[in-house]
Amino acid sequence: MRITPLTAHIGAAVEDIDITTPLDETTRTSLRAALCRRAVLLFRNHALTDAKQVTFTKALGPLEPTIPSDPIGDGGPIGVLTNIDAEGHIIPPDDKRVLYAVANTLWHSDGAFRRVPLRGSVLAAKVIPPTGGDTEFASVTAPYALLPAARKTEIADLAIEHSMAHSRAQIAPDLMSEEFLNATSPVVHPLVRTVAKTGERALLVGSYAEKIIDWPSEQGAELLRELLEWCTQPQFVYCHRWRTDDLLVYDNRCCLHRGRAWDRAAHARVLHRTTLAGDDSLKAQCPSSP
Repeated sequence: MRITPLTAHIGAAVEDIDITTPLDETTRTSLRAALCRRAVLLFRNHALTDAKQVTFTKALGPLEPTIPSDPIGDGGPIGVLTNIDAEGHIIPPDDKRVLYAVANTLWHSDGAFRRVPLRGSVLAAKVIPPTGGDTEFASVTAPYALLPAARKTEIADLAIEHSMAHSRAQIAPDLMSEEFLNATSPVVHPLVRTVAKTGERALLVGSYAEKIIDWPSEQGAELLRELLEWCTQPQFVYCHRWRTDDLLVYDNRCCLHRGRAWDRAAHARVLHRTTLAGDDSLKAQCPSSP
């Protein structure tokens, strides 16, 4: 197995490995360590069935099922990100199902709106448009390390309210069903988190971050914007141009990501996602948590 960095701060390509077959413990341990170090791992030319994707994901850690009321899930292990309906037709770009997914073009960390944020995600490319539809990843560990000392002190003990509704409201009103709203009520997390195993500090920002607890709303929103802009500078970003049968694994604790635009009215894009479950360590890190 060969692991090669893709940029200075984030991403690595993993080669000379067959992830369609069971992995031994040494390989699993090496992949977990590489994921912690590089945040994003790329595997090219691996045509996985859904069952094999689930098996591969479990080799990296415990699996998290989808939320039954989530438009991309049914409570099972596979979430389908697609602009194709059940009959194989392209869904119109102004349809709510597509608008809901458009929120993924905002910088975010999967599951930051949950009480226990998701550990990581695995995306398998099934159908890719001829142009566009890239996915960008931004480190949130390297940017924190390079913050001025005064800024680190300012933000050290801040707590942030995260909300799925806040993210979707940035795209259009009424995108979420009442059932899904009830299943994703706002949560509070620390702005600066400590990554288990490595001890690195990371910034938990992005489209779900609605407000800073006990700060005036405008002042808090401005700080969140500044930190997001800091994290998403080009030197901290890896842009992935998809090919069919690509598989990407990313650590939600260590990076943000966003999808890029493509001609949704003309071309299909289908990704299958499995998810690594988080743990409850953030609760203890947040002094302002209720």
